[in-house]
Amino acid sequence: MANDFLLEIGTEEIPAKFSPAAMAQLEEQARKRFAELRLNFTDLRIFATPRRLALLVTGLEEKQQDLLMEVKGPAVKAAYDANGVPTKAAQGFAKGQGVVVESLFVQEVNRVPYVFARISETGVETPTLLPQFATDLINALHFPKPMRWGDLDFRFARPIRWIVALYGTEVVPFKFVGLESGRASRGHRTLTTEPVLFSQPSDYREALRKAYVIVDPEERKDEIEAQIKVLAEKVGGEVPKDEELLDEVIHIVEYPTALLGEVASQYMHLPEAVMTTPMREHQRYFPVRTKDGKLLPYFITVRNGNAFALDTVKAGNEKVLKARLEDAAFYYREDQKVPLAELVSKLGKIVYHEKLGTVEQRVERLRTLSRFIAERLGFGRAQQEEIDRTAFLAKADLVTLMVSDFPELQGIMGADYARASGEKPEVCQGILEHYQPRFAGDELPVSVSGRVVSMADKLDAIVGAFSIGIQPTGSQDPYALRRQAQGIVAILLDSGWDLSLTELLLESYRSFSEQGTSPLPTEDILPLLQDFFQQRVRFVLQEQGLRYDTVEAVLAQGCDQFNRVKKRAQVLSEKRQEESFIQYAQAYTRCFNLTKKETLQVLDPSLLADSTEIALAQGISMRCERFDQAVEMGNYTEAYKLAGELVPQIEALFQAVMIMVDDENLKKTRLALLGQCVIMLGCLGDLSVLA
Repeated sequence: MANDFLLEIGTEEIPAKFSPAAMAQLEEQARKRFAELRLNFTDLRIFATPRRLALLVTGLEEKQQDLLMEVKGPAVKAAYDANGVPTKAAQGFAKGQGVVVESLFVQEVNRVPYVFARISETGVETPTLLPQFATDLINALHFPKPMRWGDLDFRFARPIRWIVALYGTEVVPFKFVGLESGRASRGHRTLTTEPVLFSQPSDYREALRKAYVIVDPEERKDEIEAQIKVLAEKVGGEVPKDEELLDEVIHIVEYPTALLGEVASQYMHLPEAVMTTPMREHQRYFPVRTKDGKLLPYFITVRNGNAFALDTVKAGNEKVLKARLEDAAFYYREDQKVPLAELVSKLGKIVYHEKLGTVEQRVERLRTLSRFIAERLGFGRAQQEEIDRTAFLAKADLVTLMVSDFPELQGIMGADYARASGEKPEVCQGILEHYQPRFAGDELPVSVSGRVVSMADKLDAIVGAFSIGIQPTGSQDPYALRRQAQGIVAILLDSGWDLSLTELLLESYRSFSEQGTSPLPTEDILPLLQDFFQQRVRFVLQEQGLRYDTVEAVLAQGCDQFNRVKKRAQVLSEKRQEESFIQYAQAYTRCFNLTKKETLQVLDPSLLADSTEIALAQGISMRCERFDQAVEMGNYTEAYKLAGELVPQIEALFQAVMIMVDDENLKKTRLALLGQCVIMLGCLGDLSVLA
C-alpha cells in the first residue's frame, strides 16, 4: 500500500534569495531520482521557510516497479562466428548485462539483425531505498555561497540542525553530517520552545502552523498581500505591486504579521526616491500611496511573528526609519550647498578601475563618445551642447553624501541636484535616464540626451572591460556586460538610429588609447566585441518572435547597423510565408553554391554567348540602380521585389547552359554573372542557412 513521505532539512536562516532556486532544485532532483528508482507517487510538493527545506510526497508506492527491458547488443555478424559460436563481443555483452550468453536472442533493427538481452529485476521495498535517496537528495543541492561548519567538509547554504524523514508512520533512518533523522522538527524560533513531532507526513503543515510556522511560501504570500491590502485601505491608500520585494519578504518570515507605521511629517519634503529607497532597499518596507500614486506618510512592514506587542514593534520600526531619513535630510541639505558642476573635479579621486583610470577620466571618455554619436546623428549645435553637458554631469553625484550612503540613488540624485543648480530640463532628464535600462524589462531612456549618454556609458564599460581582457564567460558576467550590450541594442532599435557598431567601438577604443589605458590592441578585441554584440542582437530578435534560422540568415551578412538587420529580418520573415519564396530561395541557393568557393571576376557582358545569360545580365543592369537605391534607403521590400523579378531568368539560364564548362573564360564570366545574382537575391540574408 502507498504511503506519504516527508523529508525536512532544518537549518539556520537561509538567505531569502537562495530559497526559490533551492526549492526548484529540490523538486527537480526528487522527481529525477524517483524516476531512476522506478518509484511512482501521486503528488510531490516542495516547501520552504528561512529555517527549512521540505519535500512532501503523497501516495509513494511501497515497492519499486519491477524492471523488464530488452537491451540491444552488437550486430549478429559481430556476435557469432561462422560456426555460430558466440564471440568475445557477445560474451562481453552478456556478462555486462548480467545474463548467460545462451539467453541472448536476435531481433532486426532497420533490417539489420542484432543480439538482445532480456533483463528482469524484481522491485525493492521502498523503505529500503529511501535512506540513500534522502542522502543523495541533500548532497545534490548547491548554493551560490555555501558554508562549512564545525570540522565538516560538507557545504550547504547554512548549517543543518535537524532532519525529519518519515515514510508513513515510520522514521526513515539515516545519518547525515553527524545528525540522525527522526520525527522531531522545530517551530518558530521565538514563539515556541518544544519540538514539533509528526506522527505521519500528512500532519506536517498543520502541526507546524500550530507552532507558528507557515511552510508554504504561496500561503505566506497570500496572507501578506491580504494583510497589506487591509492596512493600506485603513489610511485611504494602496501598495502597488512589487513582486521583487514581496518575494524577498516571503522568504525572510515564517509567520507573517503586517503592521502599519507612520513617516514623520518633517521628512515628507524630501524627494520621493530618497524616502522610498531606505524603506524598500534597507528596511524591506512597503511604501503606501494614494490611488493616483502620490506617496503617503505611511509604510507597511511584515514582522516574523504574531501580533504580540505590535505597538512596540511599530514604534521600533518608525524609530529606525526616522534615523535613516534624518541622515538623508542632512545629506540633502549639505549636498545642495555646492552646485553639481563643481563636484566633477572630485571624480579624479575615485578609481573606476585600476587599469582604466579614474571616474574623471571616464567622464572625459563619455563626453568624447557622446559628441561623436551626436555628430553622426546630425544633431544641431544646441542639442549637442545639451548632450555634452549631460555627459559632463552624469557621474557627479557619485561624490555626494547622499549617493555615498545610498548608492541606489545614483542618477536620481544627480538629476535632482542638477535641477536645483539651474541646469536645463533636458540635461536633468538625461542624467536621470543615462543608467537605463538597468535590468531586463526596465524602461528605456526617452530623452535624446539620455539615450546618447546611456549608449556612451555602456559602450565605455564594455570596450574598457574587453580591452583589459575581461569578458563574460558562460556562467560569469560580474560587470553585467551582457545586460549593458543588450541595453545598447534596445536603445538603437527603439530609436531607429542607424549607427555603425564598428565606428562606435573604434571611437570608444580611441578614447582609451589616448588616455593610455588600453593594453590589448584593437585588432585583437574588435572581432570579439563584434561577435559579442551579434549575440545580443540574435537574442533580442529571437525574443521578438523571429525564427532562429531567419535571424541566422540575416546575421550571416553582418551586424553593423542593428536597425537594418531588424528590417531585413522582418521582411525575410514576411516573405517566407509567400508561396513564391520557395523558387526565390532555390534560385539563390543554386547560385550561391556554385560561386561560394570561387574567386569571382568583374562581369564582362561581352563574353556571354547564350541568349538566356545575355538576357539575365541585361535584367540585372536594368534593375541595378533602383536596387542599390532601395538597399541604401533600407527599403528591403522593394529590393526583394526587384531581385525576385530575376528568378525566371535565372531558372531559364540553368535550363539552357552549363556553368562549369571547359572554356575557362566563359566559365569565369558565367560565375561572375551568378555572383551578381547572389548579391541581389541575398539582399535579405544568406538564404542557404534556412531550414
